Amino acid sequence: MNINEENVEFITLEISHSSGVPIYKQIAESIISKIEKGRIRYGQKLPSINQLSTYYLLSRDTVEKAYNELKEKKVIKSVRGLGYYVKNSLPQSQLKVLVLFNKLSSYKKEIYNAIAHGLKDRAAIDFFVYHCDMTIFKQILIEHCQDYHYYIIMPHFTDYNPAELKKIIKKIPDEKLIIIDNRLPDINNAFGCIYQNFMEDIYTTMIKMEDHLKKYNKLILVFPDNNTYPYPREIIQGFTKFCNFKSFNCEIITYVTSDYQVEKGTAYLIISETDLSNLIKLIRHTDFEIGKDVGIVSYNDTVLKEVLESGITVMSTDFQKMGELTAQIIVKNQPLVHKNDFNLIFRNSL
Repeated sequence: MNINEENVEFITLEISHSSGVPIYKQIAESIISKIEKGRIRYGQKLPSINQLSTYYLLSRDTVEKAYNELKEKKVIKSVRGLGYYVKNSLPQSQLKVLVLFNKLSSYKKEIYNAIAHGLKDRAAIDFFVYHCDMTIFKQILIEHCQDYHYYIIMPHFTDYNPAELKKIIKKIPDEKLIIIDNRLPDINNAFGCIYQNFMEDIYTTMIKMEDHLKKYNKLILVFPDNNTYPYPREIIQGFTKFCNFKSFNCEIITYVTSDYQVEKGTAYLIISETDLSNLIKLIRHTDFEIGKDVGIVSYNDTVLKEVLESGITVMSTDFQKMGELTAQIIVKNQPLVHKNDFNLIFRNSL
């Protein structure tokens, strides 16, 4: 019998009689793999049970068992008198997702956990970290550019070449690419993007704090000079924009060292938790009162900041929401570009 009878497209199956995996499962897995890679299309008619059993010298029962498994997984459907057709071009139980973060932190963990919870048992997630290193980033994507249905990428680099980045990203099909946290102008072809606008978020949030900041004579931004895991410099731009526009006396320093002299009548915007800890320790050796003599605003919220020193005022993106929206893009298979919520939480430190 000719496998191409009835206008059925020929499909090559990977079957090994020496494998410990039952033949029917090999058939099912081979068909799913070809669907995932786009070699078998949505709505495509599959060879009949007779055709596959004849071509591959298999029993009808084996092929029928494979097709029944695919039907149970809602990958294919049977139409009486017509045959078997691909029902789902992206079987949810078989989704593979690559998550690529620039570093590990409690905030990144919150985003990842929200993504994993949102996808639940719909997808297998592989997690990679490139440590803000463009070379590692490139190597990971090149090695895996054909392996996944979706690529969730958080682009923060110590240094990068925009043209080179664009070249790397182009290896990922647009419909598979999801950018989170940092929206770069060099990447504008993503299927989904859940991002922060670091400059505007800082600026608009400081506008909301203006009345509280007016009781201080000076504003100091403590922005770490971290060459390994750099913070977005747009934070400096947002801080400077506010201070210039509202005529606040301001200064930018790199670290709060052990010999730093805390200034009375100053409000500090702290980016790093190490600097936050050091500042509080120094204040404890003075007679200054936090929230009265010295103001503190911390960047990015944690559960400890709610109770530390009777509560530290924070400005923070909603990390859980970022993860939830990212998962929704995949679950719904619908494009979304969205600036993530950025919140101000007043506590006793301001």
